[in-house]
Amino acid sequence: MKTAVIYARYSCERQTEQSIEGQLRVCKDYAERNDVVIVDTYIDRAMSGTNDNRKDFQRLIKDSNKKAWDFVLVYKLDRFSRNKYESAIHKKTLRDNGIKIISATENIPETPEGIILESLLEGMAEYYSVELSQKVKRGLNESRKKGTFLGGYTPFGYKVVDKKLVIHEEEATIVRYIYEQYAAGVFVKDIKAVLDSRGVKNKGKPLSRTSIYFILKSEKYAGIYKHNGEIFHNMFPQIVPEDIYNTVRAKVEENHYGKHDSTAVYLLKNLIKCGYCGKPIASESGTGNNGQVKRYYKCSGRKHENSCNKSMIRKEVLEDLVVDVTLKAFTKGTDLNTLTEQLLKKLNTQIHDQSILNLLETEQNELKKSLNNMLDAVEKGIITSSTKQRIEELENKLEDVDTKILLEKSRTKVLLTPKEIVSYIKTALKKEPKVLIKILIKEIILFDDRIEIYYKHTDRQKPDEAKTHQAFSFYNAYYKCNIQQYRFGNKTVPVELEIICYL
Repeated sequence: MKTAVIYARYSCERQTEQSIEGQLRVCKDYAERNDVVIVDTYIDRAMSGTNDNRKDFQRLIKDSNKKAWDFVLVYKLDRFSRNKYESAIHKKTLRDNGIKIISATENIPETPEGIILESLLEGMAEYYSVELSQKVKRGLNESRKKGTFLGGYTPFGYKVVDKKLVIHEEEATIVRYIYEQYAAGVFVKDIKAVLDSRGVKNKGKPLSRTSIYFILKSEKYAGIYKHNGEIFHNMFPQIVPEDIYNTVRAKVEENHYGKHDSTAVYLLKNLIKCGYCGKPIASESGTGNNGQVKRYYKCSGRKHENSCNKSMIRKEVLEDLVVDVTLKAFTKGTDLNTLTEQLLKKLNTQIHDQSILNLLETEQNELKKSLNNMLDAVEKGIITSSTKQRIEELENKLEDVDTKILLEKSRTKVLLTPKEIVSYIKTALKKEPKVLIKILIKEIILFDDRIEIYYKHTDRQKPDEAKTHQAFSFYNAYYKCNIQQYRFGNKTVPVELEIICYL
């Protein structure tokens, strides 16, 4: 008696589990009529058939290598795939494993005519899928032109009535207030403070500074909606007058707070915590009266919630201090030797770890198999407009993986000596502070009058909070210095800092 598995699929959330049940029932009826035993089922829910990126489908293809069954039963061939190229590739894989695909509802004879009929059915399925996609896109675009709201997030200031966006007058008043105040030169943090004092909320939460900036940047409040390069003027009713909107848009573009400071590299990002409130220290930038950008590290508790009084510190000042004292601390003989030993242990562990190489070689084998399947399909005359592109993609990926494997194999042959590590720490790291910080620093606790630096590759633990910093036995390096720090506007204030290194 022959054995089979069933593959069932439905395409989108609008279809339901009933679709799967119907497919399974029809396939089981077919099996019963034809003395076929069902040994397993593979089901993909809400997955398109236009590509093979389907979990159970991939599991089915992989399991076929065991050659444990004779057939794959599907309700219709389009359940297996709606892409002729991918269908041909995967059918060949099944055929090589001695497995045949059977449609329970399409009577395809095992004759030359049956091959033509099967190809015709697959072509019609792909045509239907592409045509349906185009129709859906055209329908959505027509709905946009009619001003129909297609669902999703409803922006602050609007509400949905009969599938149309209308102005929510109470919220729209707040939107206009935000625009008018910003156009008059009021800072966003001050606008937020007023809104918070009045109890203004969106979906039960106070408006954040990010939300206010989003409102100030959104073209929707000027009645403009863009999608795929096309502009629609009748979807979002205009809330803000055009002259005020244009004034605000120009100010937002010029204002440094409206832009992301993507050019600056904050070396200590994600490493610093506030010593007072425990929250992360974040990056901050501002423009002086001379137009020069100044960059700082600022407690996020103060930045977003005004819940902390921790002073800002200039980016360059803090980074230079941390790099300098780290180099001083680790170039002392005892600590440098300890670090070198720890790094050597870690490097040796990594060198003997073959997991990355194994993953790369597995990926290499899969790419070779996919490329061979493609070439076999081409030899059999199965060529589509995307065949050449797909082959080039596979060849490029395979070349990239081959290179990575060579690099990984060569890496495992390189053994650093203690002398080379010491030389690197003393010289190269000073030229590349980003590398120094990444390799050595675990965490930095920042106060107004001291900095605590905790390092990796050492056994030193954070001291008991009950103990004071007067007992120097808790740390291996201690420094004291004066810095000129901008703390209150343009006023320069000298600050005495303790820098404590826990090694």
